[in-house]
Amino acid sequence: MQGGPIGVGIVGTGRISDLHAIEYLASPLARIVALCDLDTARAAERAATWGLDDVAIEGDIDALLARPDVDLVEILLPHHLHLEAALKAVDAGKIVSLQKPMCISLEEADRLVAAADGSGRPFKVFENFLFYPPVVRARQLIAEDAIGTPLSIRIKSNPGRSTTAWDVPASAIAWRQRPEHAGGGPLVFDDGHHKFALAWHFMGEPEEVHAFIGQTETADRRELLDAPSIVSFRFPGNRIGNLEIVHSPELEIATRHYAQDDRVEITGSKGVIWVNGGHGRLSDTAPVVLYRDGALTEFRDVATGWEQSFVLSTRHFLEVLSQGGRPVLTAREGRQVLRFALAALESARLGRPVPVAAEGGSGV
Repeated sequence: MQGGPIGVGIVGTGRISDLHAIEYLASPLARIVALCDLDTARAAERAATWGLDDVAIEGDIDALLARPDVDLVEILLPHHLHLEAALKAVDAGKIVSLQKPMCISLEEADRLVAAADGSGRPFKVFENFLFYPPVVRARQLIAEDAIGTPLSIRIKSNPGRSTTAWDVPASAIAWRQRPEHAGGGPLVFDDGHHKFALAWHFMGEPEEVHAFIGQTETADRRELLDAPSIVSFRFPGNRIGNLEIVHSPELEIATRHYAQDDRVEITGSKGVIWVNGGHGRLSDTAPVVLYRDGALTEFRDVATGWEQSFVLSTRHFLEVLSQGGRPVLTAREGRQVLRFALAALESARLGRPVPVAAEGGSGV
């Protein structure tokens, strides 16, 4: 896309920025040139941790966007700030990578889609789970007809406890407890974006969503979780799926990140694929398992570190910028996943199934 490395400006240097920075720091295609955070001391601390001696530290997004050395803006802010920050970045002529979910309402998403479409610049809604290596392998197996036609998808989110998890700052927990800032609960809407994206990725857009969303307070009373919950969906072609969320406070999970296990089961007309793990893992179970023709095949030559999903997502975007192609997710695809998630919230509120009108496009 240009002669030298792409100049990257990161807006928001909270906990998750460590994972977003990995590939930008390693790739010859990019160079982090500026960090922006209201807490400039935190941004400076991140710069030191990442070994960046000559990076600019800004306390205001407008100052970062005014920098001519910033080509790409990575926006890592609380959800309610996404629209304003992304619109400013688009107006400034920057390439945009916006952390999921893109917005907290379809009205906001429509404004952002229109801005992205009209800008002529690449725009990405950052969704890392689609690039998680076991998910990529499962997608490859399905493309090779390993299970025939996918008929159903079952997804499990299972937060628990971990002695090896990273520390999540209280401030990061606090804003996610405020619906007007987060857009929905931390498991069904925030983390749920990963799961709705997976369902969309493997099965396409749903026709109907039906959800029950419960509530559970964590033992330390730091969080009110939207669990236990279950979200069921129907897809065109008489296909189905569900997302089940259960908080197991005494379930030990091996992880370097969030204390949560994620499992996926895809049943096809000829076989079944299991994807084991995500944020964390329960055991040394093979990351991908295939059942076909009476035989079980384990795939253990697959990376399982959750950070790899961030690395590969960013790597793909940088390759798109340098070689051509389209990002994953585009603004319109990000809106499709958001619509899926919001339908679950609306269904739980109404206590009945909610139709999801098809608007074209498919994850498959």
